[in-house]
Amino acid sequence: PYLVAPEYQLLDDLQWEAINDAKLEDWQKTGADYAMYTPDVSKKIIKPAGEWNTSKIIFTTDKVEHWLNGQLIISFVPWSDDWKQRKEKGKWKDTPDYGKFKKGFIGLQDHDSPLWFRNIKIKRL
Repeated sequence: PYLVAPEYQLLDDLQWEAINDAKLEDWQKTGADYAMYTPDVSKKIIKPAGEWNTSKIIFTTDKVEHWLNGQLIISFVPWSDDWKQRKEKGKWKDTPDYGKFKKGFIGLQDHDSPLWFRNIKIKRL
């Protein structure tokens, strides 16, 4: 799915770098639209492992919003000129099907660390 679909990144920002002895870019951290849009770090509140974080994703053809713990951290227009430029110049430039599909499956994945999910709700807008 990651080669064709936008990704709301989830991982332990507070410990991942230390555990993996590696540095993450902002576009790889929690709440990012992976490799496309970075979250507003001034509004980003992350709870430590062992506590529940809440996320909300609103995705329509007119607007995408990423929410983390009640704070809007990203807003963008999918398939806009800005979106297309980011795709063509970034990580997805050699992935012709990235962002091509406007409906399909929703995937949940980890990034080298365990994740737990609860109370998942999906609503067609």
